[in-house]
Amino acid sequence: EVQLVESGGGLVQAGVSLRLSCAASGFTFDDVFIGWFRQAPGKVRDGVSSISSRDGSTDYADSVKGRFTISADNAKNTAYLQMNSLKPEDTAVYYCVVALGVAGRPPLTSAGWYDYWGQGIQVTVSS
Repeated sequence: EVQLVESGGGLVQAGVSLRLSCAASGFTFDDVFIGWFRQAPGKVRDGVSSISSRDGSTDYADSVKGRFTISADNAKNTAYLQMNSLKPEDTAVYYCVVALGVAGRPPLTSAGWYDYWGQGIQVTVSS
C-alpha cells in the first residue's frame, strides 16, 4: 500500500522558513516523480514543485522560484520542501504527491498525473 505522510507544517510569521517532509512507503523510490501541491481556501489546487528521484532534476511554480527548494533522500524514501521567505499568500494545505511509472516529468499544471496523495498538512503564514 502506497502511503505519503507529510510533516513539518505550522503557523509562522512572514519572512521565516519552514521545511516540509514527506515520508513515503509502499513503492520503490528509485525512479519516480515526487511533488508538492497546495490548496488555499476557496482556490484550486496548484502544483508547487516536483523532483525526479532518478536524476534529481526539479521543477517549480513561478510563484515559489527562488524561495522554495525541493529535495529527495532516496535512502530514506523521504522528500522535502524547504520554504524560505514565506509570504501570507503561501498559506495553504500542502500535499505530497507521487507519479509512478511515467516516462517524463508530469506537469505541475495537472494534478491528475500524480497517482497518490498524502493527507495534506496546513501551512499558515501570518503577516
